[in-house]
Amino acid sequence: MASTLLRARSLIGAVKATRVISSFNSHQQWRESYPSRDSSSLSDRRFSTSILNPQSNGGAIPPELLSSRTVLTPERILGQYADLVTRVTNFNNEDKGIMVLDGDVFDVPIRKDIIHRVVRWQLAKRQQGTHSSKTISEVSGTGKKPYNQKGTGRARHGTLRGPQFRHGAAAHGPKPRSHAIKLQKKVRRLGLKIALSARTAEGKLLVFEDLEIPSHKTKNIVNYVSQMDNTKKVLLVDGDPIDAKLKLATQNLHYVNVLPVIGLNVYSILLHDTLVMTRGAVDKIVERMHTPINR
Repeated sequence: MASTLLRARSLIGAVKATRVISSFNSHQQWRESYPSRDSSSLSDRRFSTSILNPQSNGGAIPPELLSSRTVLTPERILGQYADLVTRVTNFNNEDKGIMVLDGDVFDVPIRKDIIHRVVRWQLAKRQQGTHSSKTISEVSGTGKKPYNQKGTGRARHGTLRGPQFRHGAAAHGPKPRSHAIKLQKKVRRLGLKIALSARTAEGKLLVFEDLEIPSHKTKNIVNYVSQMDNTKKVLLVDGDPIDAKLKLATQNLHYVNVLPVIGLNVYSILLHDTLVMTRGAVDKIVERMHTPINR
């Protein structure tokens, strides 16, 4: 009996071995019928993060196929709350020294959800909400019953000022109300920090010593703005009261707006691609951001 079991097991093992060998041979034939896919070809498909230039490629790639444009790598990681050093100039691009920008105001992580909430709050709060429609008691018209209750064959009506009649009232119409929504003060403050940090990261925040101009002529501001690179709309923010000459020079330009530092807000920053702040405005906005919130 034992010998019979041993013979059966040996036969089963021989059959399994024959199947494994046949499947291996078929796999080998399939690999030989297709191009080789070794590890070197897989490594060629990976993305390279190195910068290629005629000096570093060792002749592997012809120089004429490489770009001669200088590739700039990011100098720093954004949103690290690091203090930043910026150059201070004026409208004539004269060097007026340097200034340190507070990291917890000008280098905070960018969060689009906070910006969205603050902009919604601003736009809702500035709605006038003066829309009004007349109810049945306010619309002009007689209060007399138009015809008898019974005997006419028509529907029953007690007034002609109802919403179903021409020149009648408006059903469920708008009434004066406030559209403002609530938003925490710390979220509003964070939104302003994010907007300032975004402009700083883009290189679109310019710090001026002052916003003095020689005269009230509009051509002065036009010439100054034309010298700025990639600038379509400019927001000027002054820490002191707005100069009368600057106000007259910019009031006829739709792409240049002036704000005092107390009026700086997220929506105005987003509407302009370039933000120009004076040294005094930067100091006041940093002081405003560091003031404890009254609860």
